Amino acid sequence: MLILVTGASGGLGSLVLERLAEHQGVWAGSRTPDQLSVNVPTRLVDFDDPASLTKGFEGAEVVLLISAGYAEDDVVIARHGAAIDAAEQAGVGHIVYTSLSAAGDHLAFALAHRWTERRLMAGRTDWTILRNGIYAEMSIPGAAEAAATGRFTGPLGEGRLAAVAREDLADVTAKIVAKPASHGGKIYELVGEHAVGGADIARAVAEATGKDVVYEPGTLAQLREALTTAGVPGWQIPIVVSTYSVIAAGFMAETAGDLADLLGRAPRSALDVIATAVA
Repeated sequence: MLILVTGASGGLGSLVLERLAEHQGVWAGSRTPDQLSVNVPTRLVDFDDPASLTKGFEGAEVVLLISAGYAEDDVVIARHGAAIDAAEQAGVGHIVYTSLSAAGDHLAFALAHRWTERRLMAGRTDWTILRNGIYAEMSIPGAAEAAATGRFTGPLGEGRLAAVAREDLADVTAKIVAKPASHGGKIYELVGEHAVGGADIARAVAEATGKDVVYEPGTLAQLREALTTAGVPGWQIPIVVSTYSVIAAGFMAETAGDLADLLGRAPRSALDVIATAVA
């Protein structure tokens, strides 16, 4: 079986490749394949260059399509559409797609995920959709700052997030990609089993570092101003702001999902992930 992992240059893709490295027929796809440090063969797969996709998907039986969400919706949709078109033309039998949890429908970046899901369902390949929750690791920069300043800030209000450890997502994804047949046509919700709030994160940092750390909620206006002042790209600002807003409004606290069953064990604790990073 030839398995192609796209988005292999970092993050979830790299973690999945680590778990698949001992399997035969695994390839890493990236727009910068010469810069990859992986123990598998590489291919040029550039979502912005459809010609590269035709050759890059050649011979692949299974494709792990990791979302290319670092752009405006129209760009992301074009990328995903081109990738699925190329996979179908190449005769790929099964596409596994890393999507967004159902609870995230209010997030500013949800549209491209739902469009891609719909495109897969209407297509010619078998598919599996992994609706990933927000990574626990996304809290680490703020937690590291809290360890230094004694304040964990952010406009989360009393909202809570069913954050999920990226390592757990990689474990599940690798299992499914290696043996996709029994997962065809299925949508899995992969969120954390315990929802955490700002006060929980502050407490975890305090326990890990032995320092006094308090949680200080801010406002969305303050966050937007800080992002703008920092020179964050315009398309990215509403994504960050909406993430805090949706969590604060209580929409991201749902913990029911398929993670533990697919792992065959208890998921990692989001607070443990954060605490380990700052200890």
